Amino acid sequence: MSYYISPRFLDKLSVHITKNFLSLPNVKAPLILGIHGRKGEGKSFQCDLVFERMGIEAVYMSAGELESPDAGDPARLIRLRYREAAEFVKVRGKMAVLLINDFDAGAGRVDQFTQYTVNTQLVHGTLMNIADNPTNVQLPGSYDSEPTVRIPIILTGNDFSTLYAPLTRDGRMDKFFWEPDRADRIGIVGGIFEVDQVAKSDIEKLVDQFPNQSIDFFGALRSRLYDEQIRRLIHDVGIDRISMRVVNSTERPPEFRRPDFSLSHLLEVGTAIEQEQKRLQELRLVEEYNQTVRNRGLGEIRMTPQPVHNGASVQEPVRSSSYNGQPSSTRLTPEIVSEVNRILGQGQRLGIEVVDSRRFRTNSWNCYGMFDGNGAGAISALEACLDEHQKDYVRIVGIRDRQRVIESIVHRPS
Repeated sequence: MSYYISPRFLDKLSVHITKNFLSLPNVKAPLILGIHGRKGEGKSFQCDLVFERMGIEAVYMSAGELESPDAGDPARLIRLRYREAAEFVKVRGKMAVLLINDFDAGAGRVDQFTQYTVNTQLVHGTLMNIADNPTNVQLPGSYDSEPTVRIPIILTGNDFSTLYAPLTRDGRMDKFFWEPDRADRIGIVGGIFEVDQVAKSDIEKLVDQFPNQSIDFFGALRSRLYDEQIRRLIHDVGIDRISMRVVNSTERPPEFRRPDFSLSHLLEVGTAIEQEQKRLQELRLVEEYNQTVRNRGLGEIRMTPQPVHNGASVQEPVRSSSYNGQPSSTRLTPEIVSEVNRILGQGQRLGIEVVDSRRFRTNSWNCYGMFDGNGAGAISALEACLDEHQKDYVRIVGIRDRQRVIESIVHRPS
């Protein structure tokens, strides 16, 4: 099977990789190429095809290797893999690259709830250092006076805005947004169905029928066509014997006839997969499960009965009073209220954190809620937090640009 390589993708990778192995006069080439774009568009697979086409040795890492219970291990592993790729160049006489897949999933910070660990900082710092000194990459605890071969680094991901900004600056990282156009999509999907002898006109109609689907969608569509034959195999063999028939069996492997690759059948199966996607997007059960967390973020509104003229009563919310246009409270001290209003008034995010006496010694605080500009909601939530955690420590945190600028303990257990 011959897969399609996008000319734009091939051009960008080949130029970046070759440029890093050349000695250009007074030209500093970025060592890192960041390939970003929508999920499932084949970024990693296109990289593999380009490496095979150019005869390049690739050393791989994944996002799962960028975190460890031991601080410093991921940063050391990056240096180790980089030097491993440099050794390939010396021993095999070929160009080599270091490819880190889904980098933003392991090192990016999506929101204020994403934990930013020491390893995350060290990974960013290590890549920045390698980008600035690509021929002097040492392992911790050792020093090699011989220069390291310069190895281009390829990072793939979905959203590189979640990364540490100095790493993505132009001198260190060259960016390439991968979004296949219609010609690329037709070529890639045509390669997926090439052995099935699907007509090019049917490929074009299939791509046009699902214009918003990623490339992975069409690979899943082809796989789904074999489900009926696999279901029949399980029925014929017996569900209690299918394991012995498929794994370590002395019989010949099962043979499958060519499924129905007609355009109408492809559209039918594709529509079924698309409907499953829509159900997944519309269901959003996680919102229901996280309702309690969201309510904390909105603050607590207490309902009290209010009399009316006919003797009945209605439930109306009791809101915090205000002074000088700022929310206040009759239950919190004026100093605490002023601090909350000051933090929010300066455009900072306000965080409420709690910890029990045992974990206070290890500084292991838990987030109770985050607030942005909603002073009444923040004060109401702080009152509710103090009621719920009378035996715990409670503090408020001011956050600007993802950095903590103030931490103040507002309650200590008696």
